[in-house]
Amino acid sequence: MNAVVVAVCLMLGLSLARVNVVIALTISALIAGLVGGMDLQQTVDAFNTGLGGGAQIALSYALLGAFAVALSHSGLTTLISNKVISALGKNHNSTNMNRVRWMLLISILAMAVSSQNLLPIHIAFIPILIPPLLHVMAKLKLDRRLVACVLTFGLVTTYMILPVGFGGIFLNDILLANLNSNNLHAVREQIPTAMLIPALGMITGLLIAVFFSYRKPRDYEEELILAAEPEEGVNTRNIAIAAVAIVSTLAVQLITGSMIFGALIGFIIFSFSGALKHVADQDVFTQGVRMMANIGFIMISAAGFAAVVKETGDVGSLVSSLSEIIGDNKALAAFLMLLVGLLITMGIGSSFSTIPIIATIYVPLAISFGFSVTATIALVGTAAALGDAGSPASDSTLGPTAGLNADGQHDHIRDSVIPTFIHYNIPLLVFGWIAAMVL
Repeated sequence: MNAVVVAVCLMLGLSLARVNVVIALTISALIAGLVGGMDLQQTVDAFNTGLGGGAQIALSYALLGAFAVALSHSGLTTLISNKVISALGKNHNSTNMNRVRWMLLISILAMAVSSQNLLPIHIAFIPILIPPLLHVMAKLKLDRRLVACVLTFGLVTTYMILPVGFGGIFLNDILLANLNSNNLHAVREQIPTAMLIPALGMITGLLIAVFFSYRKPRDYEEELILAAEPEEGVNTRNIAIAAVAIVSTLAVQLITGSMIFGALIGFIIFSFSGALKHVADQDVFTQGVRMMANIGFIMISAAGFAAVVKETGDVGSLVSSLSEIIGDNKALAAFLMLLVGLLITMGIGSSFSTIPIIATIYVPLAISFGFSVTATIALVGTAAALGDAGSPASDSTLGPTAGLNADGQHDHIRDSVIPTFIHYNIPLLVFGWIAAMVL
């Protein structure tokens, strides 16, 4: 049995059975090593070595959590909520509710898209922007699963199709470079064209989520939201300090390329400005770290899991075994290549890390089946993106959960992972296959 298939299926099964994702990843990593022919000590060593790969993002989340809690005590979150709620008017009629609902969803989508290219801060904005809006969402009875789908769409589709910011890294620095290093001879202009059809799959999934799956109202306990997001008075000085802290955080992150130092600067500004004098700095920091601790530990565990999976060598054997199953069926070849990409990315949790693994084997395989250059680009690019939405260990699902679960009413697996898996991975499989067959 292939260690990758066993490990990913076990990890997903344990997660669906409500086993903590950290435990599910750790157990699955152990089983992956043993099934892959490694002994217990080799598996543990590989897992421990991989843990360091998740430390940076875990610390980033912890500091962003502290910064987000500091913002909540500045009065800025109260101001944002009051402004949006005031847009509903005194009479919460259906017309006002729908208008504000659409305004909120479009604004969140625009921020998610911008975070990948115009202002490449990735998921750093989510713990800051989303928690203050939870009270508004509860008033609107807005299903948070829809918000998770909107956020994930912006985070994933943008880098799949727009060669700017993170999209430039994914499409040009990683996808194009790895394709050409395996003798495909693709040019930069072919990449966005090849990824256009798969991106239409993401758009289809978003439309289904908005207009069908999650259009009905969903109730949330406002008491829990208020308990998680303390009501603060609106103080002009504190609001100004919060604005300076946010701008400084974004500027430092863009200059250094580090969410850690960006969030740290923001928190330091709050600490020395006196905006948090009514609460202890240590209490704010502890609350923020506690809020993000689970997300951080998932990222650390995911890095260990990915290291064990790579160490087994079964990723290559899984892809190589495709040729024995496929025969000369080109349509089946495209589908299985995409399906295997889904398994690999869901296990590793990063489409950016998947491309170097699969391109080495996929490119020669695609050429042998007679796929064109653009079809091969679509196959490898889609195979890598598959699973980014829908993986328990992906930034694209962990980020939305970090913001939407600030009050404990948004389950990571059932409210982020499953909805994004259904609405994005299934359409991506279909549209990615169509792209491979028609390009």
